[in-house]
Amino acid sequence: MNKLHWQTIGEGKTDLVLLHGWGLNAEVWQSLIPRLNSHFTLHLVDLPGYGRSQGFPTLTLKEMADIVFTHAPNDAIWLGWSLGGLVASRIALDNPEKVRALVTVASSPCFCAHEGWPGIKPEVLKGFEQQLSEHFHRTVERFLALQTLGTQSAREDMKALKEVVLAQTLPSVDILNGGLEILRTEDLRDELKKRHCPFIRFYGYLDGLVPRKVAEILDSEYQDSPSVIFRHAAHAPFISHPDEFSQALITACRNIIKN
Repeated sequence: MNKLHWQTIGEGKTDLVLLHGWGLNAEVWQSLIPRLNSHFTLHLVDLPGYGRSQGFPTLTLKEMADIVFTHAPNDAIWLGWSLGGLVASRIALDNPEKVRALVTVASSPCFCAHEGWPGIKPEVLKGFEQQLSEHFHRTVERFLALQTLGTQSAREDMKALKEVVLAQTLPSVDILNGGLEILRTEDLRDELKKRHCPFIRFYGYLDGLVPRKVAEILDSEYQDSPSVIFRHAAHAPFISHPDEFSQALITACRNIIKN
């Protein structure tokens, strides 16, 4: 069975679709629900193959984006964290008349490091792929630990992310490797220059997976796309700083709606 898990919560007039990152599921947004559900109608999605969306084969970024979009309301704001940011970006690029705005969180249009472009070294991502087959749980935990490294609340944040993973069915090795392959190979930098919707970018200053240098480069290249950097956050600012994150998101979306 390959049915996408999609939960709708909230009373707001604006639809906000939330897409999680690699290895996780929609439970990662639980702390945001009480902070956002009076402002938005929230759509919480388990990406294909993750959490409660079981039975899907390994998918390309385009295939994953197409499956998720078929369930979505028109004119929604799409928010994607990390890998989810690539999915949300692909959806916004492919459906310009039906996406109100794109918000990425601790994400990059190109996660892999290239000459002149900061990111994760290709061999590190390849190493994770190899390690998943040998030490599945340990590799997932190591990747989660990298997401919270450097914050004052790193231990508590890591515990919260681990609980999210364990709360639902774990993705298969093939699904996780497929996600790593997307992170390793996708590059949407040029395409996003031609997007038609508003584009807001959130970052953690201490993020070890998406260096803050990415924000600086894109501030220059995407001059109509504002960025927000959470000074004391790492790769999961909505986990470590939910109040600050929620307020920044509400303010940013309010500005989009006004315009």
